[in-house]
Formats: sequence, structure tokens, C-alpha cells
Amino acid sequence: MARELGAAALAEAASTLAHAGSTSAYPGSTRTGAGADFGAASASLREIAIAPRVRTAFVDVLGPSPAEVLRDLGSVPAVVVPAFLASGYHVYQDVPREVAASAHDAVAVTQAMGPDPALAEVMHLRLRAAGWRPGDAVVFAAAGSSDSRARQDVQRAANLLSDRIGTPAHLAYIATGEPKVPEVVAAVRASGARRVFVASYLLAHGLFHQRLHEAGADGVAEPIGVHPAVVRLLTDRYYVAIETVTAARVA
Repeated sequence: MARELGAAALAEAASTLAHAGSTSAYPGSTRTGAGADFGAASASLREIAIAPRVRTAFVDVLGPSPAEVLRDLGSVPAVVVPAFLASGYHVYQDVPREVAASAHDAVAVTQAMGPDPALAEVMHLRLRAAGWRPGDAVVFAAAGSSDSRARQDVQRAANLLSDRIGTPAHLAYIATGEPKVPEVVAAVRASGARRVFVASYLLAHGLFHQRLHEAGADGVAEPIGVHPAVVRLLTDRYYVAIETVTAARVA
């Protein structure tokens, strides 16, 4: 998904946040899951007056595309913020391709959302809300990727959560990659854990999150979703990059 964030303090600046689109898990709905959650995040950004103009775009499935959003900006400088939890194919291939296709001449691309301590903070809160208590085992559930760089990012994210909760977060994958979540849940329980909880390294509800409820755990945390820490993370990414793109335009 990609978003354009216009900054009130930087009159000539806009920003674009990039994420994958996803089809709705519910018939008849066209904007659920990550699309709906990042629509809520956009509203939060507007409320704190950091981004009075916010648009959403997607690198696949849904539209508009990042290239379309960037073309709509005309000559306004832009920052692309990839709203991905790891840097895989979408970040290294799709986003640069979309930026090039837009023919926009003043674009900066930030690092992806994850891994980041802010996300580990939110995952910790989601675990506690699901009933997790210190001493309970945790399985860190990620969608998975065939890209080794993305898998390294996910491992770092699991390490950040482990540090946050003070116990190992056992990495497992929902779709692409091994081991799978049900296997790890069973293995952790067989090792002596009395209660096992799944931490969802997903941005929003959908098919992947539904599968976590079938993994045999005692509880499943909600996806990361929209949280003030996530909004701060997005704005931090924006502010770091906007200085670069505006400085380049002045030069």
C-alpha cells in the first residue's frame, strides 16, 4: 500500500507510504484488512496535523498504485514510506518500479516499517490483551517470504519482541517458509510449556490471521493494526526522509 502524506510544516512537501494490497476476507467488502487499518492511520495523521493530505495506494491487487498517486502530485516533492513489516520483493522491486514509472523527479523512499522496537511494543500490548502473562510461551507468527533479506528482518523482529517480553519468541511462518505456526506451537507445548500464545506479526485481519486461530495455541494476539506507536513510526519515517528530498530540490 502506498500513501501520500502532505506536511503542514513543509508547504511544498508530500509523502507516499507503500504497502501491498489485499483482497477482502469478507464478501461484498472492498476496503477491509490493511486497507481499512491504514485508512484509520491516515485519519490519525491528519488529527495530529502532521499530514493534512493523506492518500492510500497499493503495489498489488487494489488501486490506486504508487505510480498513480505520485503522478497526481505533479511537481510536489514526495516521500514514499513502505508500510511493510519486512523488506522483501515489494520493497526492493515493486516500490522502486512504481516510483520509476511515475516519472516523478523528487521522490525519497524510506526504509520499511519493520523491524522496529515500536512494533515490538505494540505486539507486547496485543499479547497482554489476549491474556498472555510472563511465563507463558510465545510463538512469533509472520506471513513469510521467499526473500532471504525479508526473513532476516523477521528474525530481527522476533528478537526485538523477545527482548521486550523477556522470553524467547519462537519464530514460525503462516504461508511461505518453515517451520509453520502449528508445528512450532506443538513443539513448544511438547517441551513443557503450560500455555502457548501466538504473537501476530501482521498488520491487519485477514485470511492469514484467521489461520492462527487454528494453530492450537491457548490464545492469539490481535494484529499490529493502528496504534499511536505505529502512527509515530510512520511520521518519524516521513520526517527523516522529507529533509532529504526538500534539500535535494533546493540544491
